[in-house]
Amino acid sequence: MSGKYLIFGATGSIGSNLALQLSAKNEDIHLISRNEPELKELSEKVNSDFTVLDVLSENFSEKLAQLKSTDIKGIAYCIGSIDLKPIKMTKKSDYEKCFDLNFYPIVEVIKQFQENLKENKGSVVLFSTVAVQKGFTNHSIMASVKGALEGLTVSLAAEFAPNIRVNCIAPSLTNSKIAQPILKSKVVADGIAKAHPMKRIGEGKDSAAMARFLLTDESSWITGQIFGVDGGRSKVS
Repeated sequence: MSGKYLIFGATGSIGSNLALQLSAKNEDIHLISRNEPELKELSEKVNSDFTVLDVLSENFSEKLAQLKSTDIKGIAYCIGSIDLKPIKMTKKSDYEKCFDLNFYPIVEVIKQFQENLKENKGSVVLFSTVAVQKGFTNHSIMASVKGALEGLTVSLAAEFAPNIRVNCIAPSLTNSKIAQPILKSKVVADGIAKAHPMKRIGEGKDSAAMARFLLTDESSWITGQIFGVDGGRSKVS
């Protein structure tokens, strides 16, 4: 079927690897990010269109509407954040900020492109975290918001079937720009790697490979699922 794959957060570790992997399969993609220099560089590598867009901007919905003329086959929302602190130090605004970035924008995106996705029997891929299923200290903000995304995944999968598939990937810590404050210490990075049965930190290409599979027709009988791409952390002790 025709249609492009929209990649939100295209200049991040997972998003950029997803763009490269889809491009290698000759899929038509459209890159979306707030980082214009990196976006232009990536678009040249994968020969794709792009839109400079900050999901937190006041005109987000207006700019999103400008993309409605694009024929859409799939959407990957690869935008994320890391906010770790003990619950006694959290404020209501911490949770609101996390929802504003990780949850509310993709709801608006799906609402805008629902009919287009339906016409193309499309797919949506969201991103959660291993911390939803595996309890970690100081993760109340992330686990709560990403847990809501997992709930959204199964709810929309039921609502949209059989016309649109919706799945979610739950990575463990991945080597990325947002993870650098944690991984910059070799001692800390090595300790986290050893906590995973696969004895390494995740790479963007790991989750991107799962996202590529879930976006395309290779996974046409899969919907409403949460996939751990976590080096075994969530299931294997």
